[in-house]
Amino acid sequence: MRTLWTAIFILGYIAYSLPALWKVKRINKETLSADELDQKIFDLPKRWARGTLRAAGAKVTINGNEKFPEGPVLIVANHQGNFDIMVLLGYLEKPAGFMSKIEVKKIPIVRSWMDEMHCVFLDRKNKRQAVQAFVKGIDRLKKGHSMIIFPEGTRTKGPAMHDFKAGSFKLAAKANVPVVPVVIDGTYRIMEEKGIWIKPAEVNLTVCDPIHPDEYRNYPLSHLAERAQSEIMEVLNHQKE
Repeated sequence: MRTLWTAIFILGYIAYSLPALWKVKRINKETLSADELDQKIFDLPKRWARGTLRAAGAKVTINGNEKFPEGPVLIVANHQGNFDIMVLLGYLEKPAGFMSKIEVKKIPIVRSWMDEMHCVFLDRKNKRQAVQAFVKGIDRLKKGHSMIIFPEGTRTKGPAMHDFKAGSFKLAAKANVPVVPVVIDGTYRIMEEKGIWIKPAEVNLTVCDPIHPDEYRNYPLSHLAERAQSEIMEVLNHQKE
């Protein structure tokens, strides 16, 4: 029953969002700063994400929002399940677009919202398109809009982690912005643990200290990837105790 209710909420809210999407598209973006623009664009998507999590019975605890520095950042997070996106969208105070798999682009209305949210669609099977997507992501960061990427490249569907791909961190290095590791713990219990059935769960979201460009620019990207992953793993291990 909860699975059905959550699906109805998601679809109903997407339809409800159409007038707001029309207003967002009509914003004169040249007259606003990146921060002002993002506050307007992300207002309804944030409410949609939180509402979806409430419908799913998820209780989210967030720690460390105050650690975000001013200006654009690259947020890197572990990827436990499908609800990661809602948790990050709904509870991070820093509005940020996603580096998203290209399949999402097939969803009507959702793709239009994601375009407005500065999201970039990535086709990992198409090397040329993937390069172009990263160029777009770097451009978004340089224009003042934060981005989110899952460096594992896929969901783990559990508490374990795959190795972070160093290439993901080119976004930060090329745009010269801080990297902020974010820890997601518990989203797999909402869905993946029980197959397609949605169950109530507690989720912990933790924002780690930012890693500034002067801390990583003299090292290979693999070093930055290992550092970000180790900081996330440290928090996950601590929460198990």
